[in-house]
Amino acid sequence: MSDLFSIEGKTALVTGGSRGIGLLIARGYVEAGARTYISSRKADVCEQIASELSAGGTCIPLPADLSTLDGVRQLVGEISAREPALHILVNNAGANWGAPLEEFPESGWDKVMNLNLKSIFFLTRDLLPQLRKAATPEDPARVINIGSVDGLHVPSLETYSYSASKAGLHHLTRVLARRLAPDHINVNGVAPGAFESKMMEETLRNFGEQMRQTIPRRRIGEPDDMAGIAIFLASRASAYTTGALIPVDGGVSTCL
Repeated sequence: MSDLFSIEGKTALVTGGSRGIGLLIARGYVEAGARTYISSRKADVCEQIASELSAGGTCIPLPADLSTLDGVRQLVGEISAREPALHILVNNAGANWGAPLEEFPESGWDKVMNLNLKSIFFLTRDLLPQLRKAATPEDPARVINIGSVDGLHVPSLETYSYSASKAGLHHLTRVLARRLAPDHINVNGVAPGAFESKMMEETLRNFGEQMRQTIPRRRIGEPDDMAGIAIFLASRASAYTTGALIPVDGGVSTCL
């Protein structure tokens, strides 16, 4: 059974891997023996986190601004120059924006859509040669898209572009799963609920206890909760799972 869930020796790229959910996933992969690249916009932070994670395995920083297609191309070029094959791509980098409906700016819409949806499509497309190289019928290559419970229901906060982008990502996950299944590339999505992260910091500070009372498990997500699902979706245990969207939210999605 340990071999069934092993990702040791695999190569992974985690975007937005220097903080929040991306960091939880990256740490889990490093400690599980995967050669893990992390990408984030701030080079100094990316390098610092990679150095810290390397104490438990292999973690390599590849700073890139994925909000632009130039940044996507840069990251593709960097990973392609280092790795002919990529077993795991975790599309986690994302942004949020909140504003009242009447005041919601175009810049807030475009920033979120570009990073949360557009860049994921083009990064996945452009890394297909490396994913196909790693893929086998017995153990497919993996694309894991990090969506959100806010893409499953109407959130109470006025984060219009965020919830729309995550709902779009959920559907894109299914579309890509069907298209890439013959290439032995599994595409699955994770819809996290509340986890401690920089994006959630202010929300948890102001509404943390109130949120806990609305979560059936009565707690916020912990690091092992996210590492566990990410390792499952990257391991041979999920070889026959593609096109799935898995809520990791303490049961919130059962209340929708």
